[in-house]
Amino acid sequence: MFRGKKYKDSVKLVDKSKLYDPAEALELVTKTAKAKFDETVEVHIKLGVDSRHADQQVRGAIVLPHGTGKTARVLVFAKGPKADEAQAAGADYVGDMDMVTKIQSENWFDFDVVVATPDMMGVVGRLGKVLGPKGLMPSPKAGTVTMDVTKAVNEIKAGKIEYRLDKTNIIHCPIGKASFGVEKLSENFNTLLNAIIKAKPAAAKGQYLRSVVVASTMGPGVKINGAKL
Repeated sequence: MFRGKKYKDSVKLVDKSKLYDPAEALELVTKTAKAKFDETVEVHIKLGVDSRHADQQVRGAIVLPHGTGKTARVLVFAKGPKADEAQAAGADYVGDMDMVTKIQSENWFDFDVVVATPDMMGVVGRLGKVLGPKGLMPSPKAGTVTMDVTKAVNEIKAGKIEYRLDKTNIIHCPIGKASFGVEKLSENFNTLLNAIIKAKPAAAKGQYLRSVVVASTMGPGVKINGAKL
């Protein structure tokens, strides 16, 4: 794979054999973010669980104290007064069957989060095959199936992120932008990690946090010492 000069320079700053303290790792990530745009900082956490078992699922949502640096575009499935409420709360798109048709016929995905009132889940369920693989299906666990659409939209706009396991038992989450600096990134990182640790399933055996890596969009991964978390 071709790597540019900036990436090669960044790699030299990271000791691949070392497990860094969180603050030290985040400082390195901000130093290695050398792209011309403000890179997103992501954390990748491999857990000692098996996502194929329902009792070992790890999924939830958390509002990061400093947001992600990106304002999420919110689509709300609601009708009547709830649709008006969603509009007033600042949802980017609001609708019911018309939105289903738009997504199905135009392959339209100009949104980052989907919220639905419980009565709309029958309609939203028709989109399961397209929303599910993209991680966009609303869920009560993530607080995106709710009658309180105002709260849901406000929290998402304030920097609420959803965390969930992929098929390889890894959680991938953004925790801000490189420009945030170490202090803000550390607070966001700690908020997310604490939520994931609290969400440890009772059925999980052995070491829970198998590996924790932070990286910027274009930079190398920096391994964090799980024992320090």
